[in-house]
Amino acid sequence: MQNKNIPKKYLLIISLALIYTLLLSRTGAALTEDEKNNVSVYNQVAPSVVNVSSVVMELDFFLNPVPKQGSGSGIIIDDRGYVLTNHHVIMEAQSVQVTLSDGSSYPAKLIGSDPDSDLAVIKIAAPKSKLKSIRLGDSDKLRVGQKVLAIGNPFGLKETLTTGIISSIGRSIRAPSGLLIEDMIQTDASINPGNSGGPLLNSDGELIGINSAIFTPSGGSVGIGFAIPVNTARKVFPQLMARGYVEYPWLGAGLQTLRPSLAEALKLPVRYGVMLAEVVKDGPADRAGLRGATRQVRLGNTIVAIGGDIILQIDGKKVESGDVLIRYLREKKPGDRVLLTVLRGSKTINVPLTLGKRPRRG
Repeated sequence: MQNKNIPKKYLLIISLALIYTLLLSRTGAALTEDEKNNVSVYNQVAPSVVNVSSVVMELDFFLNPVPKQGSGSGIIIDDRGYVLTNHHVIMEAQSVQVTLSDGSSYPAKLIGSDPDSDLAVIKIAAPKSKLKSIRLGDSDKLRVGQKVLAIGNPFGLKETLTTGIISSIGRSIRAPSGLLIEDMIQTDASINPGNSGGPLLNSDGELIGINSAIFTPSGGSVGIGFAIPVNTARKVFPQLMARGYVEYPWLGAGLQTLRPSLAEALKLPVRYGVMLAEVVKDGPADRAGLRGATRQVRLGNTIVAIGGDIILQIDGKKVESGDVLIRYLREKKPGDRVLLTVLRGSKTINVPLTLGKRPRRG
């Protein structure tokens, strides 16, 4: 029988049957090299990823305490039971529970938390045989376009894997404390709400970032994902394990960025810098002789504190904003000395300053 004698509807059925047969034959096809790598990394790292559930007490309409449970992921970083996660996952939690990849569950103790980096360390008393720590990579070597894999343990379900690339590096986003987290990794790998605190990995299965946040116009689990670089975590979690908090250097002054429009309105001789809105009594800036604002003025809808010193440089480096100054100070330690170049009235002077320890929050 020739094809021209076959009704069109039967030709369509035959075509669909052929396509279905081809799809079935594909099921048993060999994995590609990229698929093999995905499977290998998942099998290698999944046992190091845990679910972290926290219970926070909230008040209902009648002011009765009602428990509310949150969920995220965590990473085993030490076979003594230390788990790294996000600060916002365990923030204000009355109790924390960790579920391992084999389904076993353990109560967790909060060891330390740092809102400025959005990182926290908790600890569980699980047998060492169940605690497989993750391998750390080097986030300074990352390149845009590099393949990455994100693993999470959301809501206590089996570990989930998503893949993508590094979309950008060196991004800055705000931590729950309001301060900037620097050098964030931006990725298009899907980061679901329960994946916060889980690992971002390179193709060797090394930890290169801690999944932290997602920006999406729809509010769903697709959009722009961000991860805290592992090299930032390297500086933070040893301090959290040792003392429960991170020691940050402290200037002892309130900062306000001087923008060109503001400088023009105030008729200042400079167009950039950081104004000292206030100086904390007996703080490092006060002891160095720096001066805070003397009065407030209204410019449009903004109240501006003026009359204080304006920081123009630190150790010879131009300071264009408060974030630039904070970024530089984060590379220092309490007790380090810096040289500030400031504008005081119409004169530029150099002021040596010894950084202090920033007071702990709460």
